[in-house]
Amino acid sequence: MKTATTATTATTATKATTPTARLLPKARRFLRRRIRVLLLLAGWSLLESAHTFLGGYGLAKALDKGFLAGHTGVGLAWLGVTALAVVVGGLAGRGVFRGLAGLVEPLRDGLVRQVVSRSLTQAVSHPARAADSAVVSRLTNQTEIARDSFAGLVLVARSFVFTAAGAVLGLLSLAPELLLIVVPPLAAGLLLFLATLRPMAARQRAFLQADEDLSTQFGAVAEGLRDVVACGAQQRTAQRAYGVIEDEARAARQLAGWAAVRCLALGLAGQLPILLLLVTAPWLLRQGLTPGAVLGALAYLTQSLLPALHTLMNALGSAGTRLLVVLDRLTTGPGPAPEPDTAPPPLTAQEPAPRIPAPPGGPRVELREVTFAYGPAAQPVLHDLDLSVEPGEHLVVVGPSGIGKSTLTALIAGMLAPGRGEIRVSGRPVHTRSGTDPSQLRVLIPQQAYVFSGTLRENLLYLCPDGAPTPALEAASDAVGLDPLVSRLGGFDAPLDPGALSQGERQLIALGRAYLSPAPLVLLDEATCHLDPAAEMRAERAFAERPGTLIVVAHRITSARRADRILVLDGTRATCGTHEELLERSPLYRDLAGSWQPDAPEHGEHLSVKSRSLS
Repeated sequence: MKTATTATTATTATKATTPTARLLPKARRFLRRRIRVLLLLAGWSLLESAHTFLGGYGLAKALDKGFLAGHTGVGLAWLGVTALAVVVGGLAGRGVFRGLAGLVEPLRDGLVRQVVSRSLTQAVSHPARAADSAVVSRLTNQTEIARDSFAGLVLVARSFVFTAAGAVLGLLSLAPELLLIVVPPLAAGLLLFLATLRPMAARQRAFLQADEDLSTQFGAVAEGLRDVVACGAQQRTAQRAYGVIEDEARAARQLAGWAAVRCLALGLAGQLPILLLLVTAPWLLRQGLTPGAVLGALAYLTQSLLPALHTLMNALGSAGTRLLVVLDRLTTGPGPAPEPDTAPPPLTAQEPAPRIPAPPGGPRVELREVTFAYGPAAQPVLHDLDLSVEPGEHLVVVGPSGIGKSTLTALIAGMLAPGRGEIRVSGRPVHTRSGTDPSQLRVLIPQQAYVFSGTLRENLLYLCPDGAPTPALEAASDAVGLDPLVSRLGGFDAPLDPGALSQGERQLIALGRAYLSPAPLVLLDEATCHLDPAAEMRAERAFAERPGTLIVVAHRITSARRADRILVLDGTRATCGTHEELLERSPLYRDLAGSWQPDAPEHGEHLSVKSRSLS
């Protein structure tokens, strides 16, 4: 009980910790290590601020002691001193920027090292998890935001501090009464501005989170694009992507709304003091202030204090909140990223896709003079290929790596379009827009299986729009050899963590999904490459006995013996026939088959070496 209470208290304390409290110790350590750079900045800034004091004071003296007193030379001398101070301040600005580099660049280098180190640590700790796509946003966009925001904030904060000191000293030198007119509206504007900082930071954090979510979403889609197209899930994937885009746009609009409130604070603090000074000028003159003092105060406001205040408020309102949020994310950051929820979103209300009646025994697949190349100037991967796969036939495709086996299945699935020729399934061109759901006609299981977070039942029924009863799931599980995994996970309703599954377990789930699918055409593109020979034989026999047409890209030569016919791709021509026919007609097939004999055990150890030539 005591332990639970302590844990709860610690969790509550962690949640209550603000980004400012988390970052303050790190900021102090960072600045303590750079005292010399800070002193250098302060020295140059002090020299730069000399023209602020003389900008109003010199103008007042030039008017009162010189021009209004009839001493033109004295007035010109004061103006000359003021101009010289401006030149000296400009030269000091060069030293300011040199000192700024000593703060900004170490900050950026440290952030990059932290992001890379954390990402590599997570990758080593959780090698089965998907790559952290959000790290791209952190390494590029967010580190540059931190660098630019920190540089701008240091510049304007330094400028405001020394400019305000020079202006206040000048106003006191001219007449203390001037502070009573200038300070109240400045304070009111600053208070209103400070009230916007917390909601601005919250909106900035929401915007950055949306930016990371967008990066993660599109990274996941890019990795699984082939599976998405093969399963006919383009519309659902697009809907989810549009939702993430809208979330980022909504966060940007809210951020802009609070920026408008900040503009009101800028107007109150920036324009009202000038208006009050002009309105009260006659009264000030009656109180004994000289015209030069009033003009000098106006110069302090318009040329120094208010521009510096505007710059500071803009920097704190935009760069400051951005810097606070980004530094908190980059230095504190999330823990090990949970497995992204890649479960398909629910379909919105729409007309159901029309069903394609399954032909008796499975569809007929026809390729007529099909040629395909990956680019206009590239050599064709397939050239004038003619092929007919009869309804219910089991065809195995073999050939060396890179010869075009996966390309062939992608063409039949409709994921690629041939450069020349025609492909028909059940008499229909695969690229005709008929408004039908392609997953009802064919299912393609690639080498890298697609498994999403959710229950095992949801994964298995992914391609079953009408669902399936538990006995059907049990039959499919038994057929493809999924029963041990079902038992280990705790049943069909057990939650799945894709990162905790091996590649072979993922493939078994994808095979069970394809087996349950109503699609009469199944394309297995090395979909059993992570299974042992016995498990591969069981899965392929299950699909061969399943009603429908089956096309398998073989990973091992033993798959060829189980097929009705074998298609051999050799780069220049394609040869199709039974195992016995190809041993006589195809030198490449004889080389692939090696010393394998029909009466040898299909899972004999002597096949493993030769089998590697197909992968």
